[in-house]
Amino acid sequence: MYGRRTWSIRVRMTVIAGTVTTLICAIVTTLIIIGVHNQAEDYRRDKAVSSALQMVFLVKQGQVSADLKATDSVSVQVLNAHGEIVAGTPDVRDGPRVATFVPGRSSVYAVRELCSPPGFERCMETVAFRVYEPAGDWIVYSAVPATPWYVDVDLVTAMLSLSVLTILLACLRTWGTVERTLIPVGAIRAELTEITARKSGRRVTVPENRDELRWLAESVNATLDRLDAALERQRSFTSDASHDLRSPITAARAHLEEALMYPEEVDWPRTGRTVLQSLDRLQAIVTDLLELARLDAAAWRGDEFVDLGAMVTIELARSERSKQVVPHVLDEVTVRGDRLRLVRLFTNLLDNAERHADSRVDVTVRHDDGNARLEVLDDGAGIAEQDRETVFERFARLPAGKQRDAGGTGLGLPIAREIARAHDGDLTIEDSDRGALFVLCIPSARRDGSR
Repeated sequence: MYGRRTWSIRVRMTVIAGTVTTLICAIVTTLIIIGVHNQAEDYRRDKAVSSALQMVFLVKQGQVSADLKATDSVSVQVLNAHGEIVAGTPDVRDGPRVATFVPGRSSVYAVRELCSPPGFERCMETVAFRVYEPAGDWIVYSAVPATPWYVDVDLVTAMLSLSVLTILLACLRTWGTVERTLIPVGAIRAELTEITARKSGRRVTVPENRDELRWLAESVNATLDRLDAALERQRSFTSDASHDLRSPITAARAHLEEALMYPEEVDWPRTGRTVLQSLDRLQAIVTDLLELARLDAAAWRGDEFVDLGAMVTIELARSERSKQVVPHVLDEVTVRGDRLRLVRLFTNLLDNAERHADSRVDVTVRHDDGNARLEVLDDGAGIAEQDRETVFERFARLPAGKQRDAGGTGLGLPIAREIARAHDGDLTIEDSDRGALFVLCIPSARRDGSR
């Protein structure tokens, strides 16, 4: 199925600019023509009125001659009290009456536009004046050609030519501006196509102008920085995972090869236990890796209300611990999430604290400013401030941890933090008088669904 064909940004912006300019030119041209038309109409009407008033004056003086001179395309016609034509310009002197309307009894003059009146082939703006005489009122008609809507062909031609020129200039200007604007975009696109997983250290060029394109380039570079960091973590994770997976496999293989070389001298039950220990470590690593993969994919097992206090109490009662565990638990500290994963988080924290504690582990569950707070504190040597983020890296193990538990996977704390972040919370290490204080903060939730 073919996608819908779209125009390029250059074409679209040019079309939009041309359309807007065309509308503006049309509006401006219309307003100019209307203004000129009104002025021309007023001018011609003033000429007609002026010529009519001059004839009114001559009528009152009794100096009207039969033949009148035409001035400025004005046609004048004088009718006596009997409606007879007694004077007029050459074009209407011997013709019929220019018009049949007369001013009303209460008015001196009237103005009408007559189309093709007698003796004319076009519309005429006609003015009629009533002149009072003792024997009867005389009528003076003065007519000038009516002003067409376009006023003049030359005016329309000039306006159209100017509009077309303006539209062309606007389109060319828009095309050039968009072309120059998109040059950095094209450069960014070309540089992005050359960036691959193997060549991920490159960055796009940041334009000098402080505008949207500069912000785009900076955002792209920031995204590339995050991708590089993620790739580096992935490479490190893959390397560490390969090493940690290879170690138990190599150990098991070495024991089996040695046993097969001297089968009569081998303590097979002991060899089997040794191989099983390696397989147990391998299984633990694979299980933790699968859990991390599910967390990275945000694969939830369930979504329910979990009382952290009740969960801690139940988990402490399920198993015996080698160190003293002292709970400080409040009721109704509820969060919303995956119960099994929260149990896994707490178990990982408790196992880690038990491994490093001298004799005691304190577990606290309480409210903290709209959050549910779970604290696990041991009385061991603690964790140096510069190592507090290192312990959350995958497969990262401090020397003290390796000495206490050589079979650890180095994935317990990273899994715990990923579970915390999957619940919109976080897992951190805070200062304490002695030992390591791990603090889990997750937004609280009520049974009605509010937080």
